[in-house]
Amino acid sequence: MSKQHAAGFIALVEAAKQQIKEISIDELLAHEQPYVLLDIREDHEWQQGHFPEAMHLGKGIIERDIEQTVADKKQKIVLYCGGGYRSALAALTLQQMGYQQVFSLAGGFREWQERQLPLIKPL
Repeated sequence: MSKQHAAGFIALVEAAKQQIKEISIDELLAHEQPYVLLDIREDHEWQQGHFPEAMHLGKGIIERDIEQTVADKKQKIVLYCGGGYRSALAALTLQQMGYQQVFSLAGGFREWQERQLPLIKPL
């Protein structure tokens, strides 16, 4: 991990994780049920590479744009970020907005990269 996260941020994430569902990369790869995969990282992170089949909806705009992107609040949604912290916070927010099947990807982009799983790298 490139930088230390502040204690207040970690506490906020840990509290969110008590109220959300997480999914591991193994569970995601083995999953048959259709889901929407959302990369919630910043634009510059998305440009450096992202998961195949992912759509991009940055954490800064997800609350504003989610209902246009995923209208069905029963649709399964898997969120990922760099390491699973921002996605945990966003998952909690989407649950509060009425989405019933939101999951945060544990390990996020970093673990995906470490496992050398496929990535799309825009030119």
